[in-house]
Amino acid sequence: MGLYRRGTVWWMSFSYQGQQVRATTGQTDKRAAELILGDTRRQLRDGAYRITLEERNRTFGELMERFLSEHVTKRASQRSYVGYARRLRGFFGDGTPLADITPRLIVEYKNQLFADELAPASVNRHLATLKKAFNLAVREWEWCQRNPVLSVSMEREHNGRDRWLTVEEENRLLAACRPWLRDIVQFALGTGMRMGEILSLSWRGVDLTRRTVMLFHSKNGERRTIPLNQTMLGLIKAKKEEAHLIKQPGDKVIPLKADHSSDLVFTSKTGTPIEGGHLRRSFRLAMKKAGIEDFHFHDLRHTFATRLVQAGIELYKVQRLLGHKSPMMTQRYAHHYPESLRDGVEILDRIKPTSQIITVGLVGREVEAASC
Repeated sequence: MGLYRRGTVWWMSFSYQGQQVRATTGQTDKRAAELILGDTRRQLRDGAYRITLEERNRTFGELMERFLSEHVTKRASQRSYVGYARRLRGFFGDGTPLADITPRLIVEYKNQLFADELAPASVNRHLATLKKAFNLAVREWEWCQRNPVLSVSMEREHNGRDRWLTVEEENRLLAACRPWLRDIVQFALGTGMRMGEILSLSWRGVDLTRRTVMLFHSKNGERRTIPLNQTMLGLIKAKKEEAHLIKQPGDKVIPLKADHSSDLVFTSKTGTPIEGGHLRRSFRLAMKKAGIEDFHFHDLRHTFATRLVQAGIELYKVQRLLGHKSPMMTQRYAHHYPESLRDGVEILDRIKPTSQIITVGLVGREVEAASC
């Protein structure tokens, strides 16, 4: 049992349960590495060494790579996951053994996110990404014995935000957008789709005959079909002409080019995918130019839902259009349509009284009493 150096980091080599183990100490200082080696020796001698070989030998970089390749590629929001994974790897380090990712270290990461002024919801998205990756490592890949994220509390989110565009604000915003951005903003307002869903929308999911678009991988991992109104149908047909697509039987379309980027409905001028970060920056510039404050791209989805509810569309239909699994997510819009409750009280006007008003005298005053 001894130490050897790999690059600038000291590693341990020893035999455990009949197998040769090579485990990093995570230390560049030899004296610190010797202390860890001594502690490992004591654990082996006392029978307290319980960390599996995979957990000690697998690194955080390997965890993130496999998570991205096997899990994230199935999601419409993969750009967000890639961003979360990049930040996680920057903090924990690709070479860190999974056994060294402790709840205490994860709390340090959470504190760093708050120091960087991330909102509680954003912090939770990072923690949820890490928790999902470790769940796969424990349950399916058998790399770990436990998920350290389960010992770390999630943050209380403030989901009371309810910002939507007025018609006047919408006109100003669209006037301030560049043509490619204007198409995306209008499509978000007309379908309620998320940014990631719009940017990943492909022509194979467009059905002009049925006037629908299909998301093959929505946020919850399920397929979702969204109907198009006449305005959105016109927008899609215009995008089809721009992309120089050929028509197929049933009015379905495929691109002339075979590369992946040309299959996307919303692309840059050169036909390449639009990055979420670039879209957000362009959207912020348009908002500033339009003189609109406190509004995010995701609020376009809120605007879609709010307008439907204010127009009297029942919440169940709004839930289906938004792709919410639970009606609780959609219930937040209920207060926008108090008129939907009016029929509950107006029915009383249609109930005929069954008794007459009786007038009696009482101490010189007339009192009206109604029999019940």
